[in-house]
Amino acid sequence: MANQADAAFEKALAQYRRPVLNFVYRLIGDATEAEDVAQEVFVRAYRHWGEYDPRRKLSTWLFALARNAAIDRLRHRERHPTEPLPNVIIANPARGPAAEAQAHEIGERIAAAIAALPEEQRTTVVLVEYHGLSHAEIAEVMGGSEKSVESRLYRARRALRETLKDLL
Repeated sequence: MANQADAAFEKALAQYRRPVLNFVYRLIGDATEAEDVAQEVFVRAYRHWGEYDPRRKLSTWLFALARNAAIDRLRHRERHPTEPLPNVIIANPARGPAAEAQAHEIGERIAAAIAALPEEQRTTVVLVEYHGLSHAEIAEVMGGSEKSVESRLYRARRALRETLKDLL
């Protein structure tokens, strides 16, 4: 029986490692920390695998674990601030240097605008735009209603339009 559970967990890990990592990265904004948090998520998932209800969508359960772990990390970061390392830019040889710099700047501005949103709005935007979850799935991840998801998404998009109006 343990081998079946381990095989199911390995399958889940293979399928959801990248989406969970991307989700966590979009919430906390640091690649190294995102790797650590994503690993914590899968350790928690493994420990609680027997509690997972197969009637629920696995991605929803994992994103809920990831959201909680990311919030924990953000709270820890607030209590123990550190000086961030500068980002490394990886050039795309298919674009010229000017286009590459402009694309990088736009990407940085969008990421900063999303990061500046309140946590619940940021989480909602990331789950809709980057992971394609439905409002019902997001409500399950966040423990709320579909109406609250719609409201947060509306407010987040309005704030992003205002912040990024010169790009639109």
